[in-house]
Amino acid sequence: MKQWIMALVCGFGILTLAGCASDYLITTNDGTILEASDKPEIDEDTKMLRYKDNEGRMHQIPQSDVDQIQER
Repeated sequence: MKQWIMALVCGFGILTLAGCASDYLITTNDGTILEASDKPEIDEDTKMLRYKDNEGRMHQIPQSDVDQIQER
């Protein structure tokens, strides 16, 4: 019985943490939609928008090419 309750608590905890992850959609001026796994950040030195895609790769695009950023 205790193992069943512990499994239930662990399962609930995992689902709660998975719900905290936020994806972002970056729409460019030409209508392209890019997905980011973390909140995109502006690199102050280069004025480029940096973001990580869903596969964990880092990308940069010029800030002037970005139309909007939406949290999903």
